Amino acid sequence: MKVLTFLSLIGCLIMANEAKIFSRCELAYMLHEEGLDGYEGYSLANWICMAFFESGFNSAAEDENADGSTDYGIFQINSHVWCNNYRSPTENLCHLPCTDLLSDDITDDIICAKRIVRDPQGMDACKLFRDSLEWKVLQHSQLPIQRT
Repeated sequence: MKVLTFLSLIGCLIMANEAKIFSRCELAYMLHEEGLDGYEGYSLANWICMAFFESGFNSAAEDENADGSTDYGIFQINSHVWCNNYRSPTENLCHLPCTDLLSDDITDDIICAKRIVRDPQGMDACKLFRDSLEWKVLQHSQLPIQRT
């Protein structure tokens, strides 16, 4: 029993080292470097706002939904459509395991987010963000959120 407890503790420590809560500036720099500023008509402000309201800039954010799907990572990418959590049916359009979206290396998240906004629905495919009050406020603000 002590061995199992010890191994669980080690596992938690390893996962804690893989997760990261980014600062706004750190995330903005990273997203800019990866070409998201202006990508498919969405500004860097749109991406930062979405990451904040979806995950609080936490790369290890994970949220289960009532429909049995789970949202993963800094952009809360959904398992029914975009990644494979090996627990529920998925289209896996980003071709990756959902757990890859939980590490401090958010390259996979960015690649998948780019795939999502190339979808005809664009950022509207991100239901939680689209339905949030923040998104509705942004639609009437000076931030350029509409795709060009």
